[in-house]
Amino acid sequence: MDFELTEEQKLLQNSVREFAESEVRPLAKEHDETGHFPRALFKKAAELGLTAVAFPESEGGAGFDHVAYTIVIEEISRCCASTGVILSVQNSLYCDPLHRFGTEEQKNKFLQPYARGEKIGCYALTEPQAGSNAAALQTKAVRKGDTYVLNGTKAWITNGGAADAAIVYANTDPAKGEKGITAIVVENGTPGFKVGKEEKKLGINATACCELVFTDCAVPVANRIGNEGEGYKVALSTLDGGRIGIAAQATGIARDAFEAALNYSQQRLAFGQPISQFQAIQFMLVDMSTEIDAARLLNRKAAWKQDTGARFSMDAAIAKLFASEMATRVTHKAMQIHGGNGYSREYPVERNYRDARITEIYEGTSEIQRLVISSRVLKS
Repeated sequence: MDFELTEEQKLLQNSVREFAESEVRPLAKEHDETGHFPRALFKKAAELGLTAVAFPESEGGAGFDHVAYTIVIEEISRCCASTGVILSVQNSLYCDPLHRFGTEEQKNKFLQPYARGEKIGCYALTEPQAGSNAAALQTKAVRKGDTYVLNGTKAWITNGGAADAAIVYANTDPAKGEKGITAIVVENGTPGFKVGKEEKKLGINATACCELVFTDCAVPVANRIGNEGEGYKVALSTLDGGRIGIAAQATGIARDAFEAALNYSQQRLAFGQPISQFQAIQFMLVDMSTEIDAARLLNRKAAWKQDTGARFSMDAAIAKLFASEMATRVTHKAMQIHGGNGYSREYPVERNYRDARITEIYEGTSEIQRLVISSRVLKS
């Protein structure tokens, strides 16, 4: 693995950073406070190829690799965590399974317009009673001729309230447990498909995170991804890539908090000198910087392994586990360095602190990551 970015990756990093600073950051506070889904920003990001970074141009993608994808999500999330995870879901959770398992007809209809950012997608796995235990999902899909009839409710679906289509994981044969789960694309506007309540959350408020409700919703069998009963495999393999995106998001959030704390510590005076001159503050800044660098390296290693075609489930879990818990620690210290001002919504570290917490929960909690990692460690 070469730790030096290629010239192409450096150019991408610079262009995305410029876009994030000029277009994304100025609206981050407003989007956090209003919760409005940033459709205009999504469209601009699509024009830069950020809605399908690591997908071939023949499928509407930008033709970069997954290391480049981590760069994109980190740079966007540094300025707005909501926009970062919206793009992560579009890339990792919606486009990726269609790229890997979709038929040519499905790629033409359900992948290319989404890869180009003309439409928005989402990933509908979680249910009110099935989070970490995804095999326990209750949404049913009964086959009737050339259609599946879906009934059930999905919960906590990022992009759900804005999506043109959802990849829905439903049980087609409950007696088979996880081997009875099937992945089906359901387009918004299909009779029986309704967007339910939007969640009111601690952070990442502009993600249109909603319930999706299916009531006798008839969907063509042609919308099925892979074979019947292969949905669980599709879902878990998709989450491997998604965890790389969340690790990049967490790194971006932490980086923004660190940079704000560093700048504040050099300006804030106490006892006649900048607080950055006190060893207690210096040690916090050193720990923050070190952990951010470590998280980025773990994340790029996982992305590099994905690019090589090697198994990367454990690497993605390690990156996601470390980066998400690191983001919580770093934003906590950033708020502490800001003192009372860090508790005020006038300073961005307050939003960083709230946004960081979810990275330890979605796309597999820290406890689930430890289970994934331990299963491999114990076999070694």
